[in-house]
Amino acid sequence: MEKDKIQKMQFFQENLNAILMQKQAFSMELNETISALKEIKNSKEDVYKIIGQLMLKVPKEKIEDELNSKEKLIKMRLEKLEIQEEKLSEETKKIREEILKENKKN
Repeated sequence: MEKDKIQKMQFFQENLNAILMQKQAFSMELNETISALKEIKNSKEDVYKIIGQLMLKVPKEKIEDELNSKEKLIKMRLEKLEIQEEKLSEETKKIREEILKENKKN
């Protein structure tokens, strides 16, 4: 019984670590997106976008719209990851407490 709980807790912790890594990657991407948006808004020059091996001149408004959409999407993903992280943390804590109670009885 205790062995199953320990395995379950380890599983939750592994998932929690994966979520934390995803959150970190999305946070970096969000920072880059926000930084790019600031640069575009402050720029008075032409804006270019790299698509594959090509660099194309693109209307500034189109890039701003794309980056704003990307920022919203990343923020939504981060919120969902935070909810998952919270649930897994609670489950891990609950199982840890159960294991500790069982160990105190023995």
